[in-house]
Amino acid sequence: MSHIARIYTPEPLVEGQEISLPAGQSRYLTRVMRLETGATVRVFNGAHGEWRCSLAGSPKSVVLVPQDQTRMQVSGPDLTLLFAPIKKARTDFIVEKATELGVRSIQPVFTDYCQTHRVRVDRFESLAIEAAEQTERMDVPSVHEARALPKVLSEWESNRPLIFCDESAEASPMETYSKQLHEKPAAILIGPEGGFSPKEREMLRSLDFVMPITLGPRILRAETAVVSALTLWQSLVGDWQKAPYLPESK
Repeated sequence: MSHIARIYTPEPLVEGQEISLPAGQSRYLTRVMRLETGATVRVFNGAHGEWRCSLAGSPKSVVLVPQDQTRMQVSGPDLTLLFAPIKKARTDFIVEKATELGVRSIQPVFTDYCQTHRVRVDRFESLAIEAAEQTERMDVPSVHEARALPKVLSEWESNRPLIFCDESAEASPMETYSKQLHEKPAAILIGPEGGFSPKEREMLRSLDFVMPITLGPRILRAETAVVSALTLWQSLVGDWQKAPYLPESK
């Protein structure tokens, strides 16, 4: 079943209840995938599991008819990524890889040394959906409007540890905090290319819920730091030990 086209929809998935697809998805299935009426498509919506659906309607206005559920709904770990937006292509990379690595929530933050203040949430959402479709995720991470870092921190839930990736030498490896992070919701904060300002670093280190960590002796590019930090977290306390979410074969 894994080779069959797989798409996300925000619509409810109920046996026999038709789903009308927007033009973009209709074109993808009929022109790119070259599917015809009666073809099978795998569909998920982040709430009702994954369903086997049959294709109907016209090439320009595809309708999917749910037939049966192939996988129960599961959710990944409760992990949020906070990152400072950088140049367009590299920010796109961050959103895509964060989705692949299981992040549940994506929060862009404006910092003192932020490279750009242009954030298109709709684009990030599209990138996250595409990455979820391709990686067998059963949900799509939520993407939030960009906010100033101090504002985000002022409203923080203190029971959610914030892993602060500090490029200074005064930090410990993430493994140091593995017991505090085990089976708890968490968040990871990555700064811009210029790092965090002294004022931001002082503010972060003054907060009880912040865990300053190092990502090694080298200064990493922002997108490299994101992948490195998420990989470390997943290997320590994430869901990498679980079996892959493979569909049933029928």
